[in-house]
Amino acid sequence: MEALNYFALSWLSPELLALTALGTFLGIYVGAIPGLSVTMAVSILISFTFSWDVNNALCLMVGIFMGGVYGGSRTAILLNIPGAPSAIATALDGYPLAKKGLAGEAIGLSTVMSVIGGFVGIIVLALAAPTISEFAITFQPRDYLLLAILGLTLVGSLSSGSLAKGLFAGALGVLVGTVGLDPLTAEERFTFGVIELWDGINVIAAMIGLFGVSEALHQLHHLDKAIIKQKITRIIPPWADIRKYFPLSLQSSFIGVIIGALPGTGGDIAALMAYDQAKRSTKKPDVPFGHGAKEGLIAPEAANNAAVGGAFIPMLTLGIPGDAVTAVFIGALFIHGLNPGPLLLVEQPHMFWFTVGNLTLANIFVLIFGLTGIRIFSKLVECPKGVMIPLIMLLSVVGAYAINNSVIDIWWMLAFGILGYFMRLYNYPVGPVILGVILSKLMDENWRRAILSERGDMGQFFANLFSSPLSCVLFAAIVLALFTQTPLWTKTLKPRLFR
Repeated sequence: MEALNYFALSWLSPELLALTALGTFLGIYVGAIPGLSVTMAVSILISFTFSWDVNNALCLMVGIFMGGVYGGSRTAILLNIPGAPSAIATALDGYPLAKKGLAGEAIGLSTVMSVIGGFVGIIVLALAAPTISEFAITFQPRDYLLLAILGLTLVGSLSSGSLAKGLFAGALGVLVGTVGLDPLTAEERFTFGVIELWDGINVIAAMIGLFGVSEALHQLHHLDKAIIKQKITRIIPPWADIRKYFPLSLQSSFIGVIIGALPGTGGDIAALMAYDQAKRSTKKPDVPFGHGAKEGLIAPEAANNAAVGGAFIPMLTLGIPGDAVTAVFIGALFIHGLNPGPLLLVEQPHMFWFTVGNLTLANIFVLIFGLTGIRIFSKLVECPKGVMIPLIMLLSVVGAYAINNSVIDIWWMLAFGILGYFMRLYNYPVGPVILGVILSKLMDENWRRAILSERGDMGQFFANLFSSPLSCVLFAAIVLALFTQTPLWTKTLKPRLFR
């Protein structure tokens, strides 16, 4: 009964209710603007809320977090500019839907499925947090390395069936991600003596360039194409669609929870893996993936919102951040005199149930705010290209500069925009480049840790690799993922086995 009282605390207090609503509303629009990350917003909030009551501060920050993860899909669908890395997979089929005149339907469907994913993540957080935490803590550095490699092997899902082009783009991203100072030795890597490269190349600047600027250049190349009028007949998806795609949203949500609960991963990896799984498990999509398949929109949106609940699991039960945002949350909890970790559930269980209730409330506000303003937002796609292209460029420049208030990031954004334009011109996917940049740090750090733990003995490394059941499963998944993207499987074996 006491747990229920704390669960409903933010629902019954007008002040806490208003703060959660405000945070969710702001989060949606912060997440929609490239360059304004949820991590940045929550970090800034700490400086304003450190003197507040802990419940008030948490309500505002939880709302920002939940709304921000969803908000990245808005510009991904309408402008092909993901508001956050977790929305990269959303753009693959969301933007083609908008180009078909179905922007309103795409946003409405993504909103409902995002909320379903959010609820799944919260339910798992409430019911299975200790169990999931025990599983997450069994991951060794070699397992994180294998997980990152598995993510890179899924590039075929982002490359229109060309595994070779996808692997090339992914490898290019890994190369870009290694620029800067070595994380262990502080030696310069690919900096060529340029001090500005010591911090590496910002992944958000690269993402904005590869998606936003390259889209503007692509539209300049096709000025003769007619503007598609949007069909906004209904915003709330029909019950038949919700029922049809509900199993896929549940499947993707569980992927999101598990990946989100692994420290140091997050919604971007969860969204990609859910997209790949949807592509493999959907036998007869209405249209091919990458050309406006609703399954390709639903899977990443359900997964990245479910990953929010997953990220709170190691934070609240182990004191280990699930992603960058929950790392900031840990700092906020410490400032307010709380100690997230194993003793939190024993000494202060009310904070656990308050957080669960607040996440639930924020998720409901995502549904309310997410389904409003769609008609106005959808008009963006109908803008004349003389307005649209400068708008995309303006958003891209502002987003790149807002990362660090640095002109260097603008130059990187423009360089990656030109690179992205030529990649699209020759049918090379740009998504794997960003994926490679994101995964490069995870691969680099855990490769070093794994080798150091074996004292440089490669034989012992492989011996432990095949003696651990978890490592064996991940290694088998990598081999299977690569095999199922080869012509031998796609053109010969699969048609015979699945007639």
